[in-house]
Amino acid sequence: MSGRDASDSGIMRGISVPPDMHVAARPHELGIRINLGQFIQQVIQVAFVGLVIGMERNAVPALAGSEFGVAKGSFFFLLSFVLSFGLVKGVVNFVAGRLADHIGRKKVLVAGWVAAVPIPFMIGYAPNWGWVVAANLLLGLNQGLAWTMTVTSKIDITRPEQRGFATGINELGGYLAVGAASIATGYLAAVYGARSTVLAFGLVVIAIALAHAVIFVRETLPWARAERRGQTEGRTPGSKVRFPAGFPEHPNAAQIFLLVSVRDPTFCALCQAGVANKIADALIWSLLPVFLHERGLNLVAIGWVAGVYAMVWGLAQPLAGLLADRVGRKRPVVAGLWMVAAGVASTALERSLIGWGTSAVVMGVGMALLYPNLIAAVADISQPQWRASSLGTYRYWRDTGYMIGAIVLGAIAQWRAEPVSAFWFTAAVLFASGLWLACRAEETLVQVADRVRS
Repeated sequence: MSGRDASDSGIMRGISVPPDMHVAARPHELGIRINLGQFIQQVIQVAFVGLVIGMERNAVPALAGSEFGVAKGSFFFLLSFVLSFGLVKGVVNFVAGRLADHIGRKKVLVAGWVAAVPIPFMIGYAPNWGWVVAANLLLGLNQGLAWTMTVTSKIDITRPEQRGFATGINELGGYLAVGAASIATGYLAAVYGARSTVLAFGLVVIAIALAHAVIFVRETLPWARAERRGQTEGRTPGSKVRFPAGFPEHPNAAQIFLLVSVRDPTFCALCQAGVANKIADALIWSLLPVFLHERGLNLVAIGWVAGVYAMVWGLAQPLAGLLADRVGRKRPVVAGLWMVAAGVASTALERSLIGWGTSAVVMGVGMALLYPNLIAAVADISQPQWRASSLGTYRYWRDTGYMIGAIVLGAIAQWRAEPVSAFWFTAAVLFASGLWLACRAEETLVQVADRVRS
């Protein structure tokens, strides 16, 4: 041993260093603590993404008639802006995941913010609802590229047993921002109007987010590659899921898409739960403001109901992720689907602001239980070298739920000439989805799955 090595060894013996702090031995070591600086930068990024989507969740749907010319009762036309968002975001999620596995996460993230630049102008100066629909195409592009990369990057740099917590923190940052923006823009729109609010608020957020991504965010693909090397060398645990016979170690895009979509029953069950989740969110995003507005609530009150839902969803996710890191993913996700179903049903029955606020809390807790843990479950059973692609496939199906929700819920509300029936349909879908997952999915967390098999 050299003199310098001996000196360093002596120094290290006198210092208590946590297990995931040994950077020198492996520069791409997994763990939240050792990668805390970059982890925080990714949380900041997802908060910016949440602010952009939250800025239109309150004012734009509620004022679709007075500001953008949507006729009263035109529910299907109203939901067209959610349809355009889901259509683009679903496809972009898969493309973004595949790109990220080849060119890296940061380039895809930056591209997402460049795509967002026209959105505030298009909504702020929209002569009709068609411009809002077109702006939401770009919003879907921004979300599909940027939000997808924040969660993928966090999973890259954390250990498998931390992924529930990591995805919970990611969604905490995003949905707290969604809720805060819903409340803030409700107040601002009441004073300055929906158009001016979206224009000014959106421009400031997007400009800061783009600069932050370029300057502070690091590329995390090397961590994913290092994890795969660790699995090959036996230093880190790999997935225990049994893939179909003959599935290649380096699959192409079509093979990954088919595996996650239909060939593996656990992946398939997780994907359908994601679809049900976004059908519910499409309802809350588009029809809840209209439902509450028709029952006499003003923009500020609607903003508080929407904001409570999003903020409870956000705040509870780290705890839900920690729970799933200990008891497994399956039980929290099933419980979450059934809680959201109960919250949606109770919203249709309530007649007071307190009642609607309570229902929003129930829906928020349910979303917290299912949302990050679905992502963590997909990551659990994906190989590191194609993890972003499998997450992209899951997110493709999940966010296609926006499109399905917009079409089906819009048609139901249009047919019944009121939105309440859409609430009951959504509650039924969520209950059936939880039943499917309970019957068809395996537990994906290695430690819990080993206990179940033994």
